[in-house]
Amino acid sequence: MTRTRHDLFAKQHLETLLEPLGTVRSSRKVTSETREVDVWFVPKPESQSSLKSLGVLGQMARKHCAIEPFRNTVQPLEIYSCMGKLVDLTEELQRQAKRETKSLSTKELPWLWVLSPTVSKPTIKGLRAEVEKGWPTGFYFLAPILRTVLVALHELPIVEETLWLRLMARNGIQRQAISELLALPSNHPMRQQAIQHLAVLQIHLNLGQNLNKDERALAMNLTPVYEKWRQETLQEGRQEGRQEGRQEGRQEGRQEGRQEGRQEGRQEGIQLGLQQGERSLILRQLSRRVGMMSPEVISQVEALPLHHLEALGEALLDFANADDLMVWLKSQ
Repeated sequence: MTRTRHDLFAKQHLETLLEPLGTVRSSRKVTSETREVDVWFVPKPESQSSLKSLGVLGQMARKHCAIEPFRNTVQPLEIYSCMGKLVDLTEELQRQAKRETKSLSTKELPWLWVLSPTVSKPTIKGLRAEVEKGWPTGFYFLAPILRTVLVALHELPIVEETLWLRLMARNGIQRQAISELLALPSNHPMRQQAIQHLAVLQIHLNLGQNLNKDERALAMNLTPVYEKWRQETLQEGRQEGRQEGRQEGRQEGRQEGRQEGRQEGRQEGIQLGLQQGERSLILRQLSRRVGMMSPEVISQVEALPLHHLEALGEALLDFANADDLMVWLKSQ
């Protein structure tokens, strides 16, 4: 089960990109023991053509798949653990098919994609992983029967088709990907969501204490995207504030009322804008974990201050149902 802020970002980032194209779940439990697949994706039959918009990630997602992102260079034992999840998941799907008196087709057998900044040469050699025609550099395929692929993010070519994967890389590779993301047209369908996720990650890091060297470097990487997101959010807040200020000023009929209304409205608009990204991510995660929520519960979540939203974002990974959410809300 992942717990670092970067891992949470990677899950949300992949979910948002894949959600329009199929059924996607983060932290999918496997029943053999308390283990979870980070991201589980089943493509919609009608979405095959749309997957092209995600470049290489879309090529990966043409098949049922589990995606396991790693912040640090993946080690052999970690790869074995991921492969164990794949075996458990496959057996679970086979049992489900048997209960439903149908056979599990080869097409429905899941693949495993292990994302890592780098993959060492001894690991590649030891697993006898090989490059495969039709895939960019950085992809290492194990024997076909194992349905497992290692993806070295820092070896991917610097092209738009790999952008959505390189955003989960480190250091200079991630900085380059962030620059490319910010350079996309403002109306790009996936640009704003990716910027929002990265900005929320930066907010989480800035709220944290005693950051380690890697976290400090990551926060520095995210500064440009956070500033861009903040600029756009502030612009929206100012517009809302000016509108509210004008309305209050008219009602008061005094210059002082207009000025005060503008200031108060502007500040409220900015604050709402800064928390909007966090709320939308948390509510989306909650709906996947506990199902449909009542308007009253949604209102409770939306009313939480920023630091409580952050805590909920981490706690919800352990929720099994709506009762767990209610217990958490009552404890706040």
